[in-house]
Amino acid sequence: MLKNKHLIAGEWLSGETTFTSSPAHGGAHKFANGTVDLVNKAAKAAEDAFWSFGSSSIAVRAAFLDKIAEEIDARGSDITKIGSEETGLPTARLEGERGRTVGQLRLFARHIEKINYLDARHDIALPDRLPLPRPDIKSIQRPIGPVAVFGASNFPLAFSAAGGDTAAALAAGCPVVVKGHSAHPGTADIVAQAIDVAIKACDIHPGVFSLIQAKSRDVGTALVQHPLINAVGFTGSLGGGRALFNLCSARPTPIPFFGELGSVNPMFFLPNAMASRAVDMGKAWAGSLAMGAGQFCTNPGIAVVLDGPDAEVMIDAMTAALKEMGPQTMLTDGIANAYRCGVKTIQDANDVTELVGTNNNDRSASPYLYDCSADTWLANHELREEVFGPLGLIVRASNLDQMLSIAKSLVGQLTCTLHMDEKDNEVAASFIPILERKAGRILANGFPTGVELSDAMVHGGPYPASTNFGATSVGTMSIRRFLRPVSYQNIPESILSI
Repeated sequence: MLKNKHLIAGEWLSGETTFTSSPAHGGAHKFANGTVDLVNKAAKAAEDAFWSFGSSSIAVRAAFLDKIAEEIDARGSDITKIGSEETGLPTARLEGERGRTVGQLRLFARHIEKINYLDARHDIALPDRLPLPRPDIKSIQRPIGPVAVFGASNFPLAFSAAGGDTAAALAAGCPVVVKGHSAHPGTADIVAQAIDVAIKACDIHPGVFSLIQAKSRDVGTALVQHPLINAVGFTGSLGGGRALFNLCSARPTPIPFFGELGSVNPMFFLPNAMASRAVDMGKAWAGSLAMGAGQFCTNPGIAVVLDGPDAEVMIDAMTAALKEMGPQTMLTDGIANAYRCGVKTIQDANDVTELVGTNNNDRSASPYLYDCSADTWLANHELREEVFGPLGLIVRASNLDQMLSIAKSLVGQLTCTLHMDEKDNEVAASFIPILERKAGRILANGFPTGVELSDAMVHGGPYPASTNFGATSVGTMSIRRFLRPVSYQNIPESILSI
């Protein structure tokens, strides 16, 4: 079922070199390795496609998105099989992620059909206005041009070839060039086959979508620096994302880099909630922390508590729950190695106590839990950095003022959470203005793992959670990343596609 090639403007192309996948189980496969020349071909094809696709009707684009979703579902069993082999993810997780992927394609189809995303405005002419007349002015959101999308290591479907960035860009009218992630090239291969069929069925210009498989960094570098690429969507590590962001900024014509990079997603457990349900919250945190081996950008890695008996109750419940959990397979050898390095950094820190710990070998990960004082946490920057995996850190504050100080010291986060009861409302209200400046999503009495696909969702935040604090990579607002307003003054309506 695999093509093992690149999809460039409707053609499946091989190359001079290949790379071999590194599956969690099952057989490895060889895939054509991308080149700078292929990037150039894909970008040029995307630019050619833009002249028709960028001005295509909403009905055409909505039907195209629906057809992609249909074709992905038609290959569901093949996608699950190769996805499980490549990533080690269980069938239920992959089927759920496929549902999310086709769901967001259809969500964007329905969203653009409502037309509101165009934000059309009209100031009628006032020829008799004094002291100066006003011209007729219309404005509308227009697509920006070809977009580059980087597949994410931790979501082989929902944030990859046909994931949220691709869906939003296509809905806006922007052709897409995807750099597939080398952790799951087979999954991307089959998804690209589905898109290829949809392109032909809908009679869309074939340059509207290209997939370049690559293990080398030069392909990603060439893609973000290509003069025909107008924006980049990225989900990944802080180091990799920042390097690409710098390349986008250093271009002769800089372009926006919409990178979702990392977050520790701190939670603040307020006094009355702790007094009434510490055990339940400890168990629930354990489940959220270890879900999917902690390989979510919204993994709640930090718990800030008031030191005292209630904290001990919650910690005991959390510790007991984590100790019952066995090892899980991580998505790649690289992620597993990075997790071990992150664990060692915490272990080597001064004045940090290990509450739960075990050995992690090869590609598996088991939970870790650590404990430190607020003073220790505030003084040690390394304790505030994301460890991608099921590692939790409890930060003990001596009073509410110190909890507020911790909140103020945070760098940008995807999420911040308040665990509270009604009697905590007054205290919680003092956190809100602080957390609004720190995070894109603020939760009460929940856990941030799991991001709803909706109109109101924000998945982003101040740096380093993302590189653009005004954007979201999840939800219908994410289409705004790939649109820009254009104003038309005294242009006859008959020649406008508004």
